[in-house]
Amino acid sequence: MPKKHDKTSSPISSVAEMAKLVSYSFMDSLKCDPDATQLGNDHIPRQVFSGHFVPVKPTPLAEPKYLAHSSELFRALGFDDKLAYTEDFKRIFSGDLGMVLTPMRKVGWACGYALSIYGTEYTQQCPFQTGNGYGDGRAISVLEVVVNDQHWEMQLKGGGKTPYCRGADGRAVLRSSIREFLAQEHMYALGIPTSRSLSLFVSKTEKVTRPWYSEGSLSTDPDTHVSEQVAISTRVARSFIRVGQLELFGRRAKNDQPNALKELEQLVLFLIEREYAEVISTELSTPQKVIMLAREFRERLTSLIANWIRVGYCQGNFNSDNCAAGGFTLDYGPYGFCDVFNPLFQPWTGGGRHFSFLNQPLAAEQNFHSFCIALSQLLKTNRNHLMELQQIRNEFASEMQAKMETMWANKLGLEVYDAELVDELIALMIQTPVDFTLFFRELSSIPDNIEPLKKSFYDTKTADMGQTLTHHHNPEDTEQQWSAWLLKWHQKVGIKTDNNTQLHLRAELARQMKLINPKYTMKEWLVAPAYQQTANGDEALLNELQEVMTQPYAEQNNLVEEKYYRLKSQETVGVGGLSHYSCSS
Repeated sequence: MPKKHDKTSSPISSVAEMAKLVSYSFMDSLKCDPDATQLGNDHIPRQVFSGHFVPVKPTPLAEPKYLAHSSELFRALGFDDKLAYTEDFKRIFSGDLGMVLTPMRKVGWACGYALSIYGTEYTQQCPFQTGNGYGDGRAISVLEVVVNDQHWEMQLKGGGKTPYCRGADGRAVLRSSIREFLAQEHMYALGIPTSRSLSLFVSKTEKVTRPWYSEGSLSTDPDTHVSEQVAISTRVARSFIRVGQLELFGRRAKNDQPNALKELEQLVLFLIEREYAEVISTELSTPQKVIMLAREFRERLTSLIANWIRVGYCQGNFNSDNCAAGGFTLDYGPYGFCDVFNPLFQPWTGGGRHFSFLNQPLAAEQNFHSFCIALSQLLKTNRNHLMELQQIRNEFASEMQAKMETMWANKLGLEVYDAELVDELIALMIQTPVDFTLFFRELSSIPDNIEPLKKSFYDTKTADMGQTLTHHHNPEDTEQQWSAWLLKWHQKVGIKTDNNTQLHLRAELARQMKLINPKYTMKEWLVAPAYQQTANGDEALLNELQEVMTQPYAEQNNLVEEKYYRLKSQETVGVGGLSHYSCSS
């Protein structure tokens, strides 16, 4: 067992001290691929037929350079900020495990998983067309630390090739690494369950070529190739088990593959122990645990999606392999934060409407169905439990709707959800259109009239994804509609504009709404300059964004407000890499 560490202990300032907290419970508890080499030299695409993981040695960055770390996460883990600047820390979290201290190991691990897109099983993404070669292509977990009896798995994104790399180079570029590093800590600050960001390192010399957009390009898909710096971001979570991992073993069990049912059970029990131990008793039988797992995951997933929509976040590509079985946000690839409100907002050009902003509850439901199908293999001999699982699955939509109604009520400061009020608002936000974040933050100040709300209004020619809105409304009619809606909202929340005795009520309502509606969200046109400047050796904007976006509900200062609390400019509309992109890399 690793040494016990808690927040009362002295902060850890060296890798030698950190090594005392290290665990490898995933590798020690679960089954290794029997065809793997223990040395981890497994960097060529191949089929993996069984086992929960493959030992893999990461590929170190050439000449790594420190860029950033999360002081917030360091504190939570009991790490001193000084640790991030040590050579040993840099070596490990830039992918070099060759000189680690005992009991740390010189290999990490990568996992296979299956893929369902909107509930439909796919194997085409596997180079062997079997599903046995799909998984962590460039994500390699390197260790766990145990703090306050809680395991935290640390995973290198861009750590090099694995057997699941499908012919790719196993690297992540600086651009996508900065996006993920900032987004995870931003989401945590927004109060949304998420994987976390530990550190970010870039190579001074190693580059790879990626398809991307030429400057100012209005193309939907990348129209050029660019040479970009390679980086490794380390993300942290209790586990990185995905719905797709459960699916992989569920499908194998369904096909009566030897040992698959046992491997599925082992993985599910590990998931419960790691992610759900506080709510699922170890005294229960496996079928009872499975039923409770389905119910608890449904609760977490429906809550997660409602929170995504609360802050204007769109996952972009919410397949089952991008859905964490622990019920948190995972894989910040083609994500985006809504600026011009559009129910069909979709930052990823390949994502389609089915993964768009207000369709995320439907995508989550499909992922939950895939989750239940996998779990059902463990209940095949118990008809009553199967029926109970089916009932839990059938009730997803109603649970999701309840969460959405509560979310909209909270955003609007209502005690009870009002469908008519919300529907009218959504119609007006499409008609005008408005910036999603600015509108709700301005509303949170309880304006007497619509003038403050106009700060969030775009010109009708400005639309997301570069598509001009075709709404043509008389401005006076539109203002009257907004004023009528605002008056109705005042009445619903119990505000009377001509009653000075309600100052306390207004102040309390504003306070509560500002805890729900953030002032700052991390829109792409704010982030792009940061990774462009960082690539040129100027990290000031990266550091500034990290500071601003980890205080998303705070007013902050006038300079921050002027720079970050504003509408997107016309110059960014429809521009590839700013309004949309094909995928992250």
